[in-house]
Amino acid sequence: MTAQELQTKLDKSLEKYEIVIGLEVHAQLLTHTKAYSSDPNEYGNAPNTNVSVITLAHPGTLPKCNKKVLEYAIKMGVACGCDITEYNIFDRKNYFYPDLPKGYQITQDKTPICRGGFIKITLPNGDEKSLELTRIHMEEDAGKSMHLAAEVDTLVDLNRAGVPLIEIVSEPVMRSSEEAYYYLQEVRRMLRYLEICDGNMEEGSMRCDANVSVRLIGEKEFRNRVEVKNMNSFRNVQRAIDFEVVRQVEFYENPETEGEVYAETRMFDANTGNTYSLRAKETLNDYRYFPEPDLQPLVVTEEYLQSIKAALPALPRELKERFMKTYELSEYDTNILIDDKETALYFDELCQKNKNYKAASNWITNIVKSYLNENKISFSDFSSKIDTDKMAQLIELVDSNKVSFALAAQKLFPALIEDTTKSPEEKAKELDMIQSSDEDSILPIVKEVLAQFPDKVAAYNGGKVGLLGMFMGQVMKKSKGKADPKVASTLIEQELEKMK
Repeated sequence: MTAQELQTKLDKSLEKYEIVIGLEVHAQLLTHTKAYSSDPNEYGNAPNTNVSVITLAHPGTLPKCNKKVLEYAIKMGVACGCDITEYNIFDRKNYFYPDLPKGYQITQDKTPICRGGFIKITLPNGDEKSLELTRIHMEEDAGKSMHLAAEVDTLVDLNRAGVPLIEIVSEPVMRSSEEAYYYLQEVRRMLRYLEICDGNMEEGSMRCDANVSVRLIGEKEFRNRVEVKNMNSFRNVQRAIDFEVVRQVEFYENPETEGEVYAETRMFDANTGNTYSLRAKETLNDYRYFPEPDLQPLVVTEEYLQSIKAALPALPRELKERFMKTYELSEYDTNILIDDKETALYFDELCQKNKNYKAASNWITNIVKSYLNENKISFSDFSSKIDTDKMAQLIELVDSNKVSFALAAQKLFPALIEDTTKSPEEKAKELDMIQSSDEDSILPIVKEVLAQFPDKVAAYNGGKVGLLGMFMGQVMKKSKGKADPKVASTLIEQELEKMK
């Protein structure tokens, strides 16, 4: 099925049916060690090297809770407006785990660390929605089974076994794959701002399972839901949801030929855009939860909770409100700036030193980002060479007409990255970029340009006033960008007036 065919069928389906979506996001936490052992929590190491007798579940070994896991889980809960559970117990989730040597997963069942809360999203049309959460709980990851091409055996890498996770579970409140897409974007942005997860879906440090069902518009009861796994990008989450909606609607519309929509777990094939059945959907009874006897209950004191709240950084929504209300930026510019924490904080600091907020935004979102992309330079490398003091001075040079914007963007900015020893003004003087406001030095250039294009002068005097820009461009070219544009423009108009 082509993308266009899928969209056509989806649009037709939504004339009669409503989509119901709930997402489960697993986020690997950026701790140095695993959730219940001192084994390294590092990505990319040789298989089965981040293991010890605890990860391997040798007899007589006992788990010990990593305090950072608790701190990071609470940070996310506070950021999402959750209620924090004071008295926590851990549970064993018994299930067939071929890549967890214990044969069970340590998780939280009845006492998730965070309850309730919400994620607020903004859709492209400007609509804002608060999408409610059910819970956030702590647990450990399983290892990884690998099936190499042309190999009949399955290999197991246990480096990931025991890596700490938080699972962020939403209520079934999303009504389109677009909402799911922006929900995931906001979750990842928050994880990164809090510096508790890198949010890299391609590496598996952030994973998403989508619970999808459909029902007739106006229907109150939920129908059987399907859980879709194996999606490694936001776009693939959208694709999987859209395909699943069309598939389920076809079943309901043609029960005699298609059969029923079963509660099952399905996998997504990114190559075909289809989902396929993996197994029947488990129920809670299948997991046989019971309290983990080897871990003591964990109590979150009010003092500890308040210390975490006090240390929280500025979050994306807070910065977005400040950028739009205080700095009067558009939502488009704001969304670009807050997408990355380092960029947002740099811009916020810059605005304390230069009050031309729009110019500062244009520099960061256009000139800086383009240069970094073209030269494969990280924002950290850039900010270490041009701090907010230098950037404020650079903007001021342009605002005060000492350096033209074109020269500042094309030559002075790259020169400052290459030479970090000089201020913007010192470098501009060294490169002979300081604009001249001296009429006596600009006037001869103006006269030379007008004498060079007598036909254009005649056309201008005949009513083609748009040629003024051409004259201006020639003057700036001959002056090597050093003529003050305002002075040059005035002189051009005065000389043209004399030539009528």
